[in-house]
Amino acid sequence: MNFYEVAILKSPLENLTYQSENLIEIGTLVEVTLANRKNSNQAIIIKKVEKPEFKCSDILKITDFCCSSFMLEVADFISKYYVCSMGQSLTIFQFFNKNIEYENKIIEFKKEINLSSFQQEAKDFLDSKKQALLFAKTGAGKTEIYIKTIKEVITNGKQAVFLMPEISLTPQMQKRLEEVFGKTIAIWHSKVSVKKRREILENLQNGEIKLIAGARSALFLPYKDLGLIIVDEEHDDSYKSDSTPRYNAKDLAIFIAKKFDIKLILGSATPSINSFHKIPYFELDRTFYETKKSYIFENTSQKISQNTLLKIENTIKSNHQTIVFLPTRANFKHQICFDCGKSVECPFCSVSMSLHKNDLALKCHYCGFTQKIPEFCPSCKTGIIKNHRVGTAEIEELLKNEFPKNIIKRFDTDTIKNERILKTILDEFNDNKIDVLVGTQMLSKGHDYHNVKLAVILGIDCLLNMNSYKAREKALSLLIQIAGRSGRNGFGEVVIETKNEEFFKHYLEEASYLDFLKDELEFRKDLYPPFVKLARVILSSTNGLKVKEELGEIVKYLKSINEIEVVGFGECAIFKIANKYRYEILIRSKNSKELLRSLHSIKSSHISIDMDTIY
Repeated sequence: MNFYEVAILKSPLENLTYQSENLIEIGTLVEVTLANRKNSNQAIIIKKVEKPEFKCSDILKITDFCCSSFMLEVADFISKYYVCSMGQSLTIFQFFNKNIEYENKIIEFKKEINLSSFQQEAKDFLDSKKQALLFAKTGAGKTEIYIKTIKEVITNGKQAVFLMPEISLTPQMQKRLEEVFGKTIAIWHSKVSVKKRREILENLQNGEIKLIAGARSALFLPYKDLGLIIVDEEHDDSYKSDSTPRYNAKDLAIFIAKKFDIKLILGSATPSINSFHKIPYFELDRTFYETKKSYIFENTSQKISQNTLLKIENTIKSNHQTIVFLPTRANFKHQICFDCGKSVECPFCSVSMSLHKNDLALKCHYCGFTQKIPEFCPSCKTGIIKNHRVGTAEIEELLKNEFPKNIIKRFDTDTIKNERILKTILDEFNDNKIDVLVGTQMLSKGHDYHNVKLAVILGIDCLLNMNSYKAREKALSLLIQIAGRSGRNGFGEVVIETKNEEFFKHYLEEASYLDFLKDELEFRKDLYPPFVKLARVILSSTNGLKVKEELGEIVKYLKSINEIEVVGFGECAIFKIANKYRYEILIRSKNSKELLRSLHSIKSSHISIDMDTIY
């Protein structure tokens, strides 16, 4: 009899021991039962072990699927770093089929890519580094640099993965890649059908597919010989998973590249501070087309100012198009002063405080500091702090009333329910059949709109005033990304409705995003990443009293550890979801090992851990 340690997929349980008369290869997908349950569970063979003292259940079925030693190593890192079971970390992988043989086919490319001298200079820098950051201005032509690098890697017989935020995976990008790579490329994201997924996985394993362009899950496919990882829009928060395991695909790409000696390119017009701090970068600040931007700042308490409406009207009359951006799709609520645009900041954390209506108070989600809602704004002493609500549907309706003869459409996750609708709206917009497109962050993602001459940015103050240490970074980064959609070829105007003109104007006109990154690094020293590690412990249960009691015990334990600081704890911003009461603890440390050791030692069935939290 042979004995094996197995990881039960999707289960939070630690690895268990099972027996089999067969010799089974490490990494094989098998089926087992748990505690005499009728239904079987899928599991992965982790290692062969000595006969234990206790009685073992049998492995019921050995399948034709397995995960490679590469996958097992990455999964092991995920389980240790993101504090989850091996079974949970392995769940994100697509496994190999043992019956499919890989054949290294010679590829003929359909199109040649020619780089300009400044693109070539950037590529030379990337070629000289194993891992590098392409800090490329919007419209600088980084996609051509990516494609040229991918071609070279594939010519050398290796495979490549090109990661993008899901909403960047547009038909436009797919077309550009297929023009060069033909049938050797596949697109992978959540809306790909089950049948198509099976076909892609088979062709990736037999060598037909050499390039996968996809969302974060594309990193976990069964590559035979991965030679290149590209993470485009590397600053984007959608690379961070919001369910267990709460991994960050960009950070995992860096880990994988270093661990397995794989070439890595991160790219962004507004790189994240962490990447900028850790990875060698090349700044490509020349755009492909001659462009010129004019920034107009509007300070208004209306949903949209009269001057902005006039700008939209003039843009329509000149047969050009407008995009109107809002931070979220529906009724984004933020608390700001209607005179100076500032929110109420926590005196201890340099982040904005959140409104808790039930308590009639403002609360800091970092340290728990609470104060009553002030009668007047603490910044300007005269303005009144108010709730402000505005959403894409409201703005769409307002613009339709203002411009009844023109075509106004919405571009957010409420309206873009599938790929077909996405393609239809983008085609209509590119064919100049839509005059004004109102949308959320989807508007900022890699779409080339050559007739857009006006970008209107609303509600940016609510991002700047988020209760997050990343508020300034997110607000400025998003503003630059949206602004980059206007005047891709020629002159473009950007209207920014804000009461914080001084901040935005400084980095848009007087300084640069590079200056901002350097300034922000100074601000974060000793307090926030990349200088310390932040983790969020979330407790949730239908039994509110029990989970609150458990919160107290865990806080007491964490406070007893010297190298860990409990920054704050209390109710989550959204206290109740799906009938479960939610509490959180925010902790930080300069000692990663001690932080992880303490997180792994907390035992609770109500717990979820978010390492490197972005909130």
